[in-house]
Amino acid sequence: MSVRMSSFNRVTLLGNLTRDPELKRTKTGAAVTELGLAMNRSWNGENGERQEETTFVDVTVWGKTAENAAKYLQKGRSVLVEGRLQLDTWMDSKSGQNRSKLRVVAESLQFLGNNQQASDPGRNANSPGSHQGSPQGSNQGSQQGRPEGHYAQEPEYEMSGGDSGGYRR
Repeated sequence: MSVRMSSFNRVTLLGNLTRDPELKRTKTGAAVTELGLAMNRSWNGENGERQEETTFVDVTVWGKTAENAAKYLQKGRSVLVEGRLQLDTWMDSKSGQNRSKLRVVAESLQFLGNNQQASDPGRNANSPGSHQGSPQGSNQGSQQGRPEGHYAQEPEYEMSGGDSGGYRR
C-alpha cells in the first residue's frame, strides 16, 4: 500500500523590477521574458533598531503575458506575480560542478504603480494592467501547442548568460 502525499506549489510576490524586461523567443517562436524582482522587508530588531533586507527572485513569464511585460514594464515598476516554484539544474562548464537555482514561473502578472495605463479608468481585464499567463481556464495552452492546463517550459529554450545563473533545457 502506498501513501500519496499532497503538495501545493503556489507563490504570490509583490515587488519592483530590478531591470527592464527583455522579450526572447524559443526556437518554436514562443515568447518568454525573464524578470528580476526585488522584495523589501523591514522590522525592528531586538535592540529596537530598524532592520531591512531585500530578497531578489528571478521570474519567467511565457506567451502573451511575456510580450506585454516586455512592452509595458520597465525597471522600478511594481508588479504582483502569482505562479509556482521551479528548480533549474545545470552543469557549470567552467568548474564541472552541478548548479541549481530556484525561480518562479509566472502564471499571472499584474502591473502596478505609475504608468499611463495604470491611471486609465477605461482599462479592463484584457488591458496591459492584468495578464493571465496560465492556460488554465482559457485556450491559451492549446494555441501555444501545449495541452490544456499544462504550463511547461519548452525544452529548446536556452537563456543567454551561460553559467552565470542561467539554465539550459
